[in-house]
Amino acid sequence: MAEQNVELVRRGFEHFLATGEPAWDTLHEHVEVRDHDIMDGREYRGHADVRRWLFEDWASAWSEYNAEPEEYIDVDAEHVVAVFRIKATGRASGVSIERQDAMVYVVRDQQVTHIDYYNSKQQALEAVAGGEA
Repeated sequence: MAEQNVELVRRGFEHFLATGEPAWDTLHEHVEVRDHDIMDGREYRGHADVRRWLFEDWASAWSEYNAEPEEYIDVDAEHVVAVFRIKATGRASGVSIERQDAMVYVVRDQQVTHIDYYNSKQQALEAVAGGEA
């Protein structure tokens, strides 16, 4: 089952990179997303809120961005960590960044039910180990 979860996450992540749209069929209709990189730390719930997070709250900070997947980690029966390198330019500042970020996906019944976005692989793995993701 864990291998299927990794493939589901990989398919969804790569679909987003290729099309600019989430693979909605991989996300539970009530999916919950927490972006630990955004100051207000609010939780996004459901497809409409995920769209807001991706295309308004997160993307609005960048004039351009690119992500390259580096690794998909099968942590346990329901957690998958996607590690990726992000390159982006701040919309207001014009400052370019390059860093390794990671997302923790919780997969249940072949659908992603939770996503937590972190600024590093270490933060993501620590969150899973500590029961925070």
